[in-house]
This record gives sequence, C-alpha cells and structure tokens, in this order.
Amino acid sequence: MAKMEVKTSLLDNMIGVGDMVLLEPLDEDSFINNLKKRYDHNEVYTYIGSVVISINPYRSLPIYTPEKVEEYRNRNFYELSPHIFALSDEAYRSLRDQDKDQCILITGESGAGKTEASKLVMSYVAAVCGKGAEVNQVKEQLLQSNPVLEAFGNAKTVRNDNSSRFGKYMDIEFDFKGDPLGGVISNYLLEKSRVVKQPRGERNFHIFYQILSGASEDFLCKLKLERDFSRYNYLGLDSAKVNGVDDAANFRTVRNAMQIVGFMDHETQSVFEVVAAVLKLGNIEFKPESRVNGLDESKIKDKNELKEICELTGIDQSVLERAFSFRTVEAKQEKVSTTLNVAQAYYARDALAKNLYSRLFSWLVTRINESIKAQTKVRKKVMGVLDIYGFEIFEDNSFEQFIINYCNEKLQQIFIELTLKEEQEEYIREGIEWTHIEYFNNAIICDLIENNQTGILAMLDEECLRPGTVTDDTFLEKLNQVCATHQHFESRMSKCSRFLNDTSLPHSCFRIQHYAGKVMYQVEGFVDKNNDLLYRDLSQAMWKASHSLIKALFPEGNPAKINLKRPPTAGSQFKASVATLMKNLQTKNPNYIRCIKPNDKKAAHIFNDALVCHQIRYLGLLENVRVRRAGYAFRQAYEPCLERYKMLCKQTWPHWRGPARAGVEVLFNELEIPEEEFSFGRSKIFIRNPRTLFKLEDLRKQRLEDLATLIEKIYRGWKCRTRFLLMKKSQIVIASWYRRYAQQKKYQKIKSSAVIVQSYIRGWKARKLLRELKHQKRCNEAATIIAAYWHGTQARRELKRLKEEARRKHAVAVIWAYWLGLKVRREYRKFFRANAGRKIYEFTLQRLMQKYFLEMKNKMPSLSPIDKNWPVRPYLFLDSTHKELKRIFHLWRCKKYRDQFTDQQKLIYEEKLEASELFKDKKALYPASVGQPFQGAYLEISKNPKYKKLKDAVDEKIIIAEVVNKINRANGKATSRIFLLTKNNVLLADQKSGNIKSEVPLGDVTKVSMSSQNDGFFAVHLKEGSGAAGKGDFLLSSDHLIEMATKLYRTTLSQTKQKLNIEISDEFLVQFRQDKVCVKFIQGSQKNGNIPTCKRKNNRLLEVAVP
Repeated sequence: MAKMEVKTSLLDNMIGVGDMVLLEPLDEDSFINNLKKRYDHNEVYTYIGSVVISINPYRSLPIYTPEKVEEYRNRNFYELSPHIFALSDEAYRSLRDQDKDQCILITGESGAGKTEASKLVMSYVAAVCGKGAEVNQVKEQLLQSNPVLEAFGNAKTVRNDNSSRFGKYMDIEFDFKGDPLGGVISNYLLEKSRVVKQPRGERNFHIFYQILSGASEDFLCKLKLERDFSRYNYLGLDSAKVNGVDDAANFRTVRNAMQIVGFMDHETQSVFEVVAAVLKLGNIEFKPESRVNGLDESKIKDKNELKEICELTGIDQSVLERAFSFRTVEAKQEKVSTTLNVAQAYYARDALAKNLYSRLFSWLVTRINESIKAQTKVRKKVMGVLDIYGFEIFEDNSFEQFIINYCNEKLQQIFIELTLKEEQEEYIREGIEWTHIEYFNNAIICDLIENNQTGILAMLDEECLRPGTVTDDTFLEKLNQVCATHQHFESRMSKCSRFLNDTSLPHSCFRIQHYAGKVMYQVEGFVDKNNDLLYRDLSQAMWKASHSLIKALFPEGNPAKINLKRPPTAGSQFKASVATLMKNLQTKNPNYIRCIKPNDKKAAHIFNDALVCHQIRYLGLLENVRVRRAGYAFRQAYEPCLERYKMLCKQTWPHWRGPARAGVEVLFNELEIPEEEFSFGRSKIFIRNPRTLFKLEDLRKQRLEDLATLIEKIYRGWKCRTRFLLMKKSQIVIASWYRRYAQQKKYQKIKSSAVIVQSYIRGWKARKLLRELKHQKRCNEAATIIAAYWHGTQARRELKRLKEEARRKHAVAVIWAYWLGLKVRREYRKFFRANAGRKIYEFTLQRLMQKYFLEMKNKMPSLSPIDKNWPVRPYLFLDSTHKELKRIFHLWRCKKYRDQFTDQQKLIYEEKLEASELFKDKKALYPASVGQPFQGAYLEISKNPKYKKLKDAVDEKIIIAEVVNKINRANGKATSRIFLLTKNNVLLADQKSGNIKSEVPLGDVTKVSMSSQNDGFFAVHLKEGSGAAGKGDFLLSSDHLIEMATKLYRTTLSQTKQKLNIEISDEFLVQFRQDKVCVKFIQGSQKNGNIPTCKRKNNRLLEVAVP
C-alpha cells in the first residue's frame, strides 16, 4: 500500500483555493467556480478563515476513517487541508487546554448534511477524548441519543430522506481533563403539523414506519396495529418506502439505542403505546347529525378504533367520545358546553394527535437528559453543538417558515457580531490598529419581527388575544397599518403606494426582505398555528387516562389545577427559546459549519450552480469573506511562515539562528515587498492582499524547483563518485583473491607429489614386515594345535569318569524320592477324604463371586443421582451384598455430582435444604416454591436510576430485595414497600421515592409467624423495648415468602448464632404499638380471584381470607 502524501500546510497541493479569504478575484462567479472545482476533486470542505463550508457529497468518502482522526489530532487548524475534523479538534483543544467554553453552529437548508455534520463532530470528540469504562459509557450514551431523536424527530422530505424536523442544541459537558461527563439537549419547534398531514412525496416521522416494518407480530398485536401502511390515514402512501432505507433494521437500532441511553422496558413500552395511539387517532372519522334544537353535531362513524385507542391509553371510552363531540368553555364561575360540528371534530382530533406527539417528543428529550446529564457537581467545561434548520424559501411559505427564518436572522446577527468581535480581538491581541468595517447589520429585520410593541410577532399575539372575530385577513390589515413604512416590509394592501401594482405579490400575502433575500409569506393559517389550541375537554380526558405517561403529558387536565389563563402562543414561546439560545451562544467561543446542498436530486457528482448560488446568498458567505478581508486577508505565526519561505533569502537559508520575527523581517526586506502590504504583530505576520501571498507561493515554487535541480545535480555527482570508488575497491579485492588462488593451486600440486613418494616407501616397508609376521604366526599356531590335542584327550577321560559317578548318585536320589512319596500318600489319604467337599465349595463360591463382579462391571447404570436402575440380583445368597453395593455406588455418584457444584450452587441447594426442613409438610405454599430458584435481588437497584438514592443509603451487600405489601393495622389495606435484607439489618423503603421508612437490626427480630395455608402473609416480631419496636411488629405479604423466610432465618443464624423461631399457625398474635391483634386465617371464596384479602373485623382481630 502506497504511503499517503503528508501535507504540512493548507497551501500545499491545493486544489483551487482552500481558504476563500485568499480567493482572487472575489466575486460570486469565482466563489462558485472554486467550490465546484474542489467538489469535482472530492474536496467537500473549504474554509472562510475559521468557518468551514461543507458540501454534501451524497456518497461515502474515505475521509472519516480512524487514520484521518489521528492525522488531524492535535494539529494546527491551517496545517492540513480543510476538514470538519480540523474545526472539531480546534474547538476541543481550546476547551481542554484554554478552558474556553465552545459552541459549534451548523446551519444550512434541508438536505445539506447538517445532521451528518453534527454526528461527525460528536464522533471525532468521542474518539480523541479520554478512555475508560465510565467515560466510554458516557460517550456511548451521548452518541446513541442521536438514533432515538432521529427516529422521532426526522422525516423523509422531497429534499432529504432524513430531514430533521426540529432544531437541536446539545451541550456536551467535560471535566478538567477533557473527558466527557454528560450532556444536555434542547429542542426547538418540532414540525408537529407533519403528524396529521404531509406534502406530496414526503413521509410522516420515521418512527411510524419503523414500528410497522420492524416490530414482531406479537408486539404489533399488543399495540393493536397492523403491518399494512394503507390502513392508517396519517401515513402518506406515495412515499411509504424509501430506497436504501431499511425501516426494520432502524427499528432494532432505535430499541437498542433506547436501552443504552437508559430507558427502562416499561418506559419503552409506554412510548410505543403513545405512538400507536397517535397513529390510530387518524383513523377516527365523523359523520354529521342534527339535534332537535337545530344545531349541528358530529358522531364517530366506527367506534372500534376509538375502543382500541381507549384500551391502549386506559381512558374511559365515553369520556373520550364526549370530548370529540362537545367543547366546554369556562369563564369565572360559568361553564358553557357547545357541540362540535364535523369540521371542528376533525380539528380537535388532529390537534390532539399533534399535541400528543409533540409532548411525547419533549418528554423523550427530557428523559434522555436525565440519563446523559453529568452526575458530578464539579465545575464543567461545555461544548455546544447546534443543528438547526436553515433559511427556507419555498413556493408557499407559512408560519413555520416565518419563525424558522426569524431564527436564522438571529443566528446571522450573532454570527456577524461574533466574527467581527473575534477579528477585533485578534488585532488588539497582536497590537495592530483596528479599522472599522462596513457591513449590513440585520438588526433592523430582527426588530421588525421581534419588537415588543410593533413587531410582527407582537402584532400576531395581540390579534390572537383580541376579542371578537379574528382571522388571518384582520392580522394582515393590522400589519399593513403598523409596518407599512418599514423599508423591509412589503404588502399590496399597505399604505405604501409602490406595491399597489406589484402583481407578483398577492393580496393575501406580505413580503419581508431578509438578509438572504426576499421571502413572500401567505397569512393563511398564521393565527391558528400561533394559537395552537387544544380543547380543555381533550386535556382533561387525557389526564383521566390510567396510562401513566399520557397522564404526565397533560398536567393542565387536572381539574384541581384548572388555569383559566390563556396558554402562551407558539410564536412567543419560540421567541423566548431563541432569546435563551442567543444568550447561551454569546457566552461561548463560536465555531461555524455552513452546509450547502449541491443539487436537488440527492445524487453524487452533480453540482447545480444556480442552487449553490442561492444558498451562498442566503448564508451570507460572500459578506463573510469580505468581513475577513476588510483588514488583512492572511495571517500566520512567525515560526511556520519562516519555515515555509526561508529558502527565498540567502540569509535565512538553510537555517536562521535568531528570533523567528527577525528572520521574517529580513526575508520580507530581501524580497522588497511594499510595507503597506503587510504588518508585524506580536506573534503573527499579517498580509493585506492575497496577491502578495500568491506571489510568495510562486517564488517559493520556483525556488523549490531550483533547489530540486541543485539537489539532483549533487546527488548524481555523489552517485557517480560512489560507483567509481566501489569499482576500484572491487578490482583490488578480485586481484588479491586471484593471487591467493594461484598460490594455493601450486602448493596443492607439490603436496600431491610428496604424498605419492611417501606412499610407495611406506608400502615396501609394510610388505616386508608382513612377511616376517606371517612366519612367526605359523610357528605359534603349530605349537598351539599340538597342545590342544593333548589337553582334549585328558579332558575327555576326566569327563567320562565324572559322568559315571553322577549317574550312580542320581539313581539313589530317585529311588529315595519314590519311597518318601509312597510314605506320604499312605499318611495323607485319610485327611484328604474328610476335607474335599469344603474345598470344592469354597472354590465354586469364589468363581461365582468373580463372575458376579465381572458382570456388574459391564451392567453399571449411569452416574445420574436420579437414575433408579440397578442390575438384577443373580444369586439369592448375594442379596445383602447386592444392596450394599447399590448403596455404596449411589453415595459415590452423589459425591461425584456434588463435586461439580460451584460455591453459588452449593449455597442455593443449602438454602433449598433449609427451606425443606423448615416448611415441608408444614406450609401449603412450600411445594410451589421447590421448582423456583432463589434469586434474592428481584429489583435491579444498582441499575435502575430510580433507586439511586436507596442504593447510596445502603452500604452493605443486599441479600434480598423485593417489593412486599405492608398491611395497615387500621383497615387491613396493603401499601407497597421495598423489603431489603442485609447482613445486619432488615429495611423497609418507600417504593416510589426510595426513602427508608424502617431499619431493624437482625438482633431485634425474635420470631417470624405465618399460616399453614397457601398465602404469602407473614409477621416479623420485634424484641420488646428495642428501638425498632416503637410502632410494633410488621405484618407483610410477599410472592416469595418461602425464600424470604429462609434467607432471614439463615442470615439471623449466621450473625447472632441463634436460631430464629419460625411459627406456623393459622392464628397468631401481632403487636401493633401498645395493642396485640390476633391474625386469623380462614378459607373463603374471593371476588378478585385467587388473591388473599385482609379485613379488620374489630380492634383485636384481623381476618385473612385465603382461597
């Protein structure tokens, strides 16, 4: 793999101009051509000073790899080619090293890549910050909040398949080391009108399609949904399927992300139930009916959908049906109920669907904030990421476009102010005179919209609150009266005569000249959308739901908290949110990413000049360049400047020994650059005109070519000299080796001749010696043979004598042995006849035993302790042995089985054995508990953030954690409590708040009482006079009575070395404060099924009815 080219400056190998501040000439055409040239070469990022322009490539590029992250890590902003990672690194290092809070503002129109840009910023920060289990968990939660918000807040539009239909601002909080601690998300203006109606070619929010595509059949059945999109009126069918989008896979991703962020299972279920309810609301249809008094009213056509919605939300069907048919108006002490006609009923239905979904989205953001917020209270550094809608100019612009463009006007205002402020601060910091810069200040446009007396939003709110007939036309008339003379407001109905004959401006519209261009708004719908009313009857119906989430979404429906004051309008709410956002942004160091969409076809390699030109205008990019170039177009620190251009001066090349600033002064004087073209700051050189910089680059390029020629010449001379010296050395070596070889050959020839002469002489001497040795050997052999013959004759004579003597001795021994044998047989005959039967019996018995054991070896059963098989006994006399072997084998395999147990399993079986000894044949509930494993921790206290307070309060190891019912001695009713058993204490805590209600040391527990029947009631008796016995004994009920009593018994025995008394009786006494109450268990039928009930009969008797 070829090594990647390493750049050391933005100016190296530059395609077009990497920084628009250096563009010459600066006009709209050259600006667009430069962007197009870079886009065609896959350079999608360009700078305007410290601002990043990002063009959506509509395809994957290999520029976001981990290698790229490392390449831009801890590098100077202008050191490498433009990239979003460079801006992210600059912001992160400023936050970490300089303790400056940062914000990254990402703007652009829909489809320009804002959401992807924010993801890239967050992924880069996550990659370069610290590591560790806790830090990684925080980073993962921050990153996984994106899929959840995208599913509920993004939708497919004609311009973008994943368009954000809300504004998002996330504050990521860091500690002093730069490690993330958590974050806070703010959302702005969710486009809730999309829930009930979508333009042609667009979809509703992603989550609706993801549920229907990715949920299992069982899950859809629980939500009372069907997989067919066409069954739901709120889903547009012309774009239900999007190419390249897998809704089923995205649904699985969303569920996994919700789990990682910290949503509990019941919360996730509640969220999807609300989504299903919104989806089914669109299927409710109305029909007109006439009443006796002549008024029109509406009725629901098919009540099946209404019934299913009520089952999902836990609302009484009659209550919701009435809320769709009637409207109650309250004024002081009077209530007036009016019927709704069909149009008003449909309006109420859609208003409920929009409000329900909008409030659910706000609840999701709040819930995510609870999970990702920083847990520590130390001082934090903050990096904000703003991903918000860009300036919108459509054919039909309404209230939504008006407030979106108002937000962009405010962002443009703060952008110009902070850019000028940053420029001015750098000039002052470097000691360079600051000159005033002329620019268009859009404060006049912001004032036209937001002025508290004469602003358009104020006029709209005033019109909405005015009694009498209020329409969009009356609102336009008011604008024509108040804003007619404003230079940025245009209307044909105004007093200004210059627009009376403007046929491009309809009578029902008004036009505002924004900083990005003129936008014409249709007033139709302004009043209704600003009011954003939801009938109080629907709010109260939602509050009456048994569904906890829906009830929490409509707190104003609580009859005890009725507020007759009109709720704030949508415009005023958004205005306040924008003001808060601007105040927040002004406290941070800004970083800007301007996103541009190259074409409307969402296709790669297409660059539409007209579309890009339109975006450049309304983003104000040319004006941004002019602001940056109004003073000095380029600035650079002295060290990199001298390093880059030092070869242009003989005094600075190749090394400058003095200060970098002095070297740059010498360099510029040598090049005779006019003094008005540059200025020296304290740490940087400032160049006024880009032509001066390009002149330096041209001189550098020419000088580099000259240096390359010189280096090439020197290298070639060095190479030739090196080759000559190598050849000379090689010739000397070859000559020395040849002379050595010739002398070796001559020596070998002389040596060979000497060896031949020596061999002939040695052969003659050896043959002479051999003849002498052979003669001597023949003489010795003759004497030896004669001696051998003589010795042989003597030996044979002696052998013959010895054999004869041995034969005689052997005959005597044989005869003597036969005689002794005869005597023995005569003596033994009587003894053998008396004992032969017993010997045969013992032999036979031994053989049978041997056969028995060999057969048992091949017939052994399995090693399972529950295997009852055992070979049949072959012989009656082996009966006791057979049984003993069976017993020994069973004990052995039980031991083998027990040896496989872990310590945890042994503890479980010990607890089960203890339970058997305590409750077997005593408690009717015991058999049902045998097959249930003892889990102990039935509540995930360490994982559930709801119990964090309780977890912090308990320092000891929790042996059992379970929700029990505490019986009230006054009325016999049950209250839910968390029962905790530790090594030293028994604790009772409130289930909702987690506050500890009672704490009892194990030494103060004297006895546990329970009935013998099939119920979960038990009493914990406390030692009289102890501190915990002030309120008396505890009467509790649990679904895991056997496990709780066993663990309490074992823990008490372990800590106090005394056995806890377990009393099993159908009638026992319980101490309540100063009174003793008898608890009596009786058999009886129950109205509520098989659940035991407790009732107070009198002051001295509590009666428990057990089915």
